[in-house]
Amino acid sequence: MNSRIYLDHAATTPLRPEAKAAMEEGFAIWANPSSPHAEGRKARAALEDARQRSKAALGWDGELIFTSGSSEALSIALNRTKMERRIVSAVEHDAVFRAAPDATVMPVENGMAVLPADASAAVVALQQVNSETGAMMLELGDVYSRVSEGGALLLADCSQGGGKHELPSCDMAVVSAHKLGGPVGIGALLVRDYGLLEPVGGHERGYRQGTENLPAAMGFAAALEQGSLESWVTTREQRSAFAEKLSGSRLVTGQVHCDYILSLYHETISAQALLVRLDAMGFAVSAGSACSSGTLKKSKVLDAFGVPDDVASRTIRVSLGWNTTPEELDAFADAWSSLT
Repeated sequence: MNSRIYLDHAATTPLRPEAKAAMEEGFAIWANPSSPHAEGRKARAALEDARQRSKAALGWDGELIFTSGSSEALSIALNRTKMERRIVSAVEHDAVFRAAPDATVMPVENGMAVLPADASAAVVALQQVNSETGAMMLELGDVYSRVSEGGALLLADCSQGGGKHELPSCDMAVVSAHKLGGPVGIGALLVRDYGLLEPVGGHERGYRQGTENLPAAMGFAAALEQGSLESWVTTREQRSAFAEKLSGSRLVTGQVHCDYILSLYHETISAQALLVRLDAMGFAVSAGSACSSGTLKKSKVLDAFGVPDDVASRTIRVSLGWNTTPEELDAFADAWSSLT
């Protein structure tokens, strides 16, 4: 092959040109947005414009706190809500478990998290899209109503779905910029009302410390404004055809899956060998989420989904992005079928 094909967009995806242009504009507005002088006020105006544009693009009418990424947003949501308990599903990203190591863990059955009988006074964290298998965890059933009726708050981790799908009904949501064509190093915590959180002073209305990253916020807003999955190079039909072509090797872990994250297993070749061979053939893929793909241990996510050990050891992740082309998908499908 003359050029490499990148299919690890769930880890991070290339910066959209519009986001890069917005960031370059932001670098020219170099003052601290919290400074009271004219330069600071100009920066503050640009920051607030990026905030409002991001909310509009996401269809969110609550509050938006810019963070350094999803991990920080999850930590704020899980540790600073005015709730006594934390409940998370067994298939959440490692960042959730690092932020809430003592949380009650919900098992997963038939691709859906099983809420405990008593969820009162708790914040419940659930993914919109699972980062390893593409299972859409908040697609079926009125999860928000069930959580709310139990006296709890719903935190939707939309790191893989934000900017691609509509946000689910929830009290709080987490969105990552670099998963959708924005810059690395910025994300957002969406909050229905600031009153849900304990303030700590500092920036972002007192709910986050650290000077705001204005260029990244502007790049984030610009990336969001480019549109959802309909703006991608590949059409929904082309992505569906690709998934169908690989259906004999695809792990089905939920009742509904997105069409841009696929877990594929091989009948005989280990995941590590698959990564090496595909890399040599010019394809960048992974063996799970970026934070755990370098380990030889079985994925906790696949284990929680009930995937047998021998299948999990032969499973890789292929993930598409906004600039993935149909020709790249055809090339991967041909390469995959040649692996013996």
